[in-house]
Amino acid sequence: MLKVEVRLFAYFREGREKKQIMELEEGTTISDVIKILDIDEKEVSIALLNGMDGPFHRELKDGDIIALFPPVGGG
Repeated sequence: MLKVEVRLFAYFREGREKKQIMELEEGTTISDVIKILDIDEKEVSIALLNGMDGPFHRELKDGDIIALFPPVGGG
């Protein structure tokens, strides 16, 4: 098992904690976490893993921090 911190931003926080610790199986990816949180992957504009942007298929390690952002609107 591994523990990761997940930080949610903007409307992803609605009905969820803005910061949570999740215990996950080895081999879990960012995409898996998005599914567990019941967020549509198409709605995730940016997924940072330890501050670095990249693909959703990255595997997580114990102590990782994930930040999920929806598209930014306004103008």
